[in-house]
Amino acid sequence: MKLLAVIGSALVLTGCTTINGVLETWSSKNDAKREYQVRTAWVRQTTVKDNLGFRKINRMTPVLAGELVIQGNGLDGIVAYERESGKQKWRLNIPNGAEPSAALIRDRLFVGASDGNFYSIEASTGQVQWTFPTKAENLSTPLLDEGIVYFLAGNNVFYALDAATGRQLWLYSRQDTSQFSIRGGSQAALHNGTIYVGFTDGSLVALNAKNGSAVWEVQLNNNKRFRDIDATPVIDGNQIYIAGYDDKLYSVSADKGEVLWRIDGGGYSAVTLAGDKLFFPTTNGEVWALKKANGEKLWSYKVKDGIATQVKTYKGSLVFGESQGRLQFLDMNSGAVLGGMEPGRGILSSPQVDEKANRVYFISGEANLYAIEAGWTKKPYFTE
Repeated sequence: MKLLAVIGSALVLTGCTTINGVLETWSSKNDAKREYQVRTAWVRQTTVKDNLGFRKINRMTPVLAGELVIQGNGLDGIVAYERESGKQKWRLNIPNGAEPSAALIRDRLFVGASDGNFYSIEASTGQVQWTFPTKAENLSTPLLDEGIVYFLAGNNVFYALDAATGRQLWLYSRQDTSQFSIRGGSQAALHNGTIYVGFTDGSLVALNAKNGSAVWEVQLNNNKRFRDIDATPVIDGNQIYIAGYDDKLYSVSADKGEVLWRIDGGGYSAVTLAGDKLFFPTTNGEVWALKKANGEKLWSYKVKDGIATQVKTYKGSLVFGESQGRLQFLDMNSGAVLGGMEPGRGILSSPQVDEKANRVYFISGEANLYAIEAGWTKKPYFTE
């Protein structure tokens, strides 16, 4: 049985007003000359029909492929739009949709779907190149390296496939005897020929990338109810940062699997590194800024509605979605709110950032794809 946990309460740090559809916000009383504006450039419904039944989970991070933005939903498939205008270019119908995020290399999109298949798709046209049957729903983002695609299927089987043909190279399987598991799956990370991936039994495993043999494994999450390690391992030098659901954030040595430090506070998303800091969304509804070296907390932000998606950096700020609320922008140094917008029914997908175009893309809980423009502007009424 798969469950998705959502929690939350609130803290509003700035004032805001809406004028002609533009949400204008001020970061502090001292910032008299500028305002942070967030507005919708365009929005598109990604499903063929309105979803009038039970709520589906939409959490694929939009993929930027040349002039296209490609988005999957949890209901009926994957759609590509022009990034600038939002005009639909192609649609690939997939029963029950594609829930996890996808990986792109050149003109090939790789993604697992809820119909029990893994897909290789031509990104420019939406033509399927090959499929591989996993006989289970697929919930984790694939990893691509040197012509090999690695991914974890929903039945705790980790695959390595030839990216050109879909031929299986090797697999690694683990059994999990627990009755409950969080709906999700860890994306693998690769470092110096070793694959690192988390499993639902609470373990982090290092595998030989060539043959799938285990190099080491360490049991991290020992919770009696949810032991999942669904977060993506993030590697920095010899340190791996990874969280257990409702558990702890760990720093683990990449060479030996030894725990270097841990702090209380579980998560299901990857941490985000920026300089000497890391940013971490917890399962108790907070976003933390920590010192990368030892996990010392610098500031925390309490999410108003639910829990946060993975945090992305955007022009000196942080952006993330709230599972039951808004797209939120924070100041990276202080955690103060800069601005945001309310899409309806929350956000479970980590946003995609395009800094050159001053845009952020994300899919909402209603399966609507948004193109958002955000940034600092001079207040129109300010005079020297």
